Parts: sequence; C-alpha cells; structure tokens
Amino acid sequence: MREFQLSSEYIELVKLLKLLRIAQTGGHAKIIVEDGEVVRNGEPEFRKRAKLVKGDVLEIMGETIKIV
Repeated sequence: MREFQLSSEYIELVKLLKLLRIAQTGGHAKIIVEDGEVVRNGEPEFRKRAKLVKGDVLEIMGETIKIV
C-alpha cells in the first residue's frame, strides 16, 4: 500500500493520478476514471474531480493508495 501525504484540505482525483504517475496526462487520468478503474473506500468513483481527503483509500488498477 502506498501512502500519499496530503498538503492541503483535499486533492482532486485526476490531479492525484497525474502526480503519482499512474496517468501520463490529464486526458489519460480522465479515461482511467471514466472506465471505472478507480474504487474509493470500496465504491466505484466516476467523478474526475472528486475531492479526496485524509483517510480515503483508493484502489487503482491493482494498486492501493491511502491518503494521509
């Protein structure tokens, strides 16, 4: 499990995907979300600009990421 240290109140999902280099571009990040590849706290997340906060756990293409 990877941890991502949040430096503000929240981070948008597509920005996180780019920051962690899971997506190569913003367009690629949007496709990952639209295709249902992101599970947030056990539920599929289809909102590209979902605000991720401390405590959220994401599963993206077999990888688990915890927001801390």
